[in-house]
Amino acid sequence: MKKIKTIIIDDERNAREEIKRLLDDYDDFEIAGEAKNADEAKLLIELSKPELLFLDIQMPERSGFELLESLEKVPQVIFITAFDHYAVKAFEVSAIDYLMKPVREERFAKAVAQARLKIANTATESRIFVKDRQQYHFINWAEVYLIESMDNYARLYVDDRKVFLKSSLNQLEKKLDEAVFFRINRAQIINRHFIDKVSIGLGGRMKINLKTGGVFEVSERQAVKFKNMGRA
Repeated sequence: MKKIKTIIIDDERNAREEIKRLLDDYDDFEIAGEAKNADEAKLLIELSKPELLFLDIQMPERSGFELLESLEKVPQVIFITAFDHYAVKAFEVSAIDYLMKPVREERFAKAVAQARLKIANTATESRIFVKDRQQYHFINWAEVYLIESMDNYARLYVDDRKVFLKSSLNQLEKKLDEAVFFRINRAQIINRHFIDKVSIGLGGRMKINLKTGGVFEVSERQAVKFKNMGRA
């Protein structure tokens, strides 16, 4: 049986012990470690690469939200909070679930069941956590079809949303899967899985139609690279 690697993050020791006690009843969850603040947690996450976090939202210095923003790859999350107003934010960011302290066993069982299902269905997904203005978003890279440069930010197009990420296109290009994402010019990166049609326009310039709509021009230099990739 493959176990779900889990990390518990909470500044209160008693709260961490409570989650560990509750997890004792679930053999398919493996506790890879625990952390009492965001800095410890980030190092542990990068080292252990867990599939699931039990994450306290409000912690000293940096919150659970700020921790998630700092990660290049975000695991699945069950939020833990003692404050009702955080519950709304937790749902806005589409976490698996949130648990109110003190955690009730029946609520814990429901959250664990949802975690199993979510992780089984999204095992290979790569995603990030973004704060855009006052909204928080989990963004699956597979669903991003266009990225545009906006000064020191990148604008991500996903579903019907436009989300701003504090990163340059050059920085993003180094991190993204080059088998999926292709930079078509100085200002835009596209997801190759969303390509509908490739054509040659006036003046011999390559153009790409995306399934989501829109026609995008490829620079001469990048058009050569694109052809060499065997797509056109």
